[in-house]
Amino acid sequence: MNRNFSASLLVAATCLIGILPGRAADASLDADKKFATLSEQFMKESLARSPGDASEAGYHVHKDATTGKTLILDAMLDDMSLDFMKQQRDFYQQWRDRFAKETPPEKLDPQDSADWHLLDDQIAVNLLELDKIQNYKHNPTVVVELLGSALFQPMTASYANKPVRLGHVLDRIQQIPRLLEQVKVYLDKADPIFVKTAIEENDGNVDLIETTVKNEITDDGKLKDRYNKVAPVAVAALKDFSKWLEEDLGQRPNPRSWRLGKEMYDAKFKLIMETGVTPEQLLKNAESTMKEVRADMLSLSLPMHKIMYPDHNEHTDKTEHERENIIIGEVLQRISDEHPHRDDLQQTIEDDLEGIKEFIRANKIVALSDRDNLKVIPTPKFMRGIYSGAGFHSAPPLEPKSEAQYWITPIDPKTADEKAESRLRENNNYSLKWLTIHEALPGHYIQFEHLNNIQPERRRLLRSLFSNGAYVEGWAEYIAQVMMDEGFMKNEPKFRLTMRKIRLRLLANTIMDVRNHTMDFSDGDAMRLMTEDCFQTQAEAEAKLKRAKLSSTQLPTYYAGLVDWLALREKYQKAKGKDFDLLKFHNLVLDQGPLPVPVVEKLILDQAN
Repeated sequence: MNRNFSASLLVAATCLIGILPGRAADASLDADKKFATLSEQFMKESLARSPGDASEAGYHVHKDATTGKTLILDAMLDDMSLDFMKQQRDFYQQWRDRFAKETPPEKLDPQDSADWHLLDDQIAVNLLELDKIQNYKHNPTVVVELLGSALFQPMTASYANKPVRLGHVLDRIQQIPRLLEQVKVYLDKADPIFVKTAIEENDGNVDLIETTVKNEITDDGKLKDRYNKVAPVAVAALKDFSKWLEEDLGQRPNPRSWRLGKEMYDAKFKLIMETGVTPEQLLKNAESTMKEVRADMLSLSLPMHKIMYPDHNEHTDKTEHERENIIIGEVLQRISDEHPHRDDLQQTIEDDLEGIKEFIRANKIVALSDRDNLKVIPTPKFMRGIYSGAGFHSAPPLEPKSEAQYWITPIDPKTADEKAESRLRENNNYSLKWLTIHEALPGHYIQFEHLNNIQPERRRLLRSLFSNGAYVEGWAEYIAQVMMDEGFMKNEPKFRLTMRKIRLRLLANTIMDVRNHTMDFSDGDAMRLMTEDCFQTQAEAEAKLKRAKLSSTQLPTYYAGLVDWLALREKYQKAKGKDFDLLKFHNLVLDQGPLPVPVVEKLILDQAN
């Protein structure tokens, strides 16, 4: 029974028998009720201020409390004027103050208190961005990716029939010139990596309009006429923006690096992780763990090395590090021979999905979704700067039956064979299985399907919008470990070695991100870490270095989250003893939604004890 409904019945019953409820219980009930109202109001008002995000969340119609107007959000494109960005800062600060004053967390029940802290931290992230980091002023990929997402989402949603949704896409296309002119006013001091990536991704926006949108509306005369009117103007504005990026913004002196710097990195890291771990602690842990993982890999590699290379010796005359590099590297090289053709990447992944589903069911890993809404598609071109390999895009929390997408970035036909081969060796038959486990089943797809079952709806929306990154990425890594431990691929040594290599990748992600943004870590240092210490191919390492420069504090969430998930499992299993059930544990933790793992720990351990 819903906790608030149960409490309201208790209040009614005590009044009927002439006993007033206790002041503390009454205050708690009032606080929970008020927080429910205010948090829903805040989320919907914030989404109305960011129509692109509103479409992603499945929030389509908003009634403005000030003007009384009804806003069709899917037909609107974000306001990114300097005046609006200043208003946005005031909006967040006023709401943060209001939550602290009117619904302090100590007066809320555990679930609402968890939501309060999640919301407060994410408001703080936005204030940090608007006050200090100001990425929107220095990184043109912000507006480029916003545009692409705003056009793409309505085409894959199900909130209205296709002509209506395409009409909304055309409404947004019509507003593109306005948005681009708004950001050109203040975009300044952009690092070359930001400019270069924005131009590449903006080409994807042009292609989205000229190819994808155009192909969708060929059968509708009115839509076609309107497309012919608004699309050329928008495409011209996009191309002009790319030219401006290259010839104006990209030529200006740039005293501001892509590096965030220690002060801002530490502040952001704390709010993103929400666990208390510091960058220095995580860095030290990652560098120490790397030695252990490499030693494990050597043990796994030696028997395979004897079979694969019978005429090679065990290189006992080398240093420990050199010996590991030679033996492990040779085995991984032979394993990487087993990879799909460059044109069969997506089909190989789709074929892997069914076998993974069967293993999950047979071994009772986690409850699968009743909704058959996962679609494997090529990564949209406007997102290939940050998603160089793959990604997951969940169904909107307010429309859980809509399409969820597993994005696979294809190899560009123009890519030279040598570079394509390098990428395919990194994404060989074994690492592709890990990738699908991580991004889809039982990783992110199943994770967000459980989230999309949370009630009440406002809690589902809040935990989706403000999801904790370490919980999200940590789950995907943790559950891949579980799949291996439970015997996926029948304990195939090649798969187990590949999984250890992927663990090295997590560690490198953490080391590189912390050192990149807080220390003088050079491109050469980063490439040596990935290729020499972690056995990544040149193409994979180059793509990851680019991603590390385009983002900050996200790459360490994989390792930080994995550590927390493993610790949670150990504590819960100890608490339950012989009654521990793996399937029930996974369902229980996923049903909480993406809160910080220590918060999940408190919520479920209270139930276990």
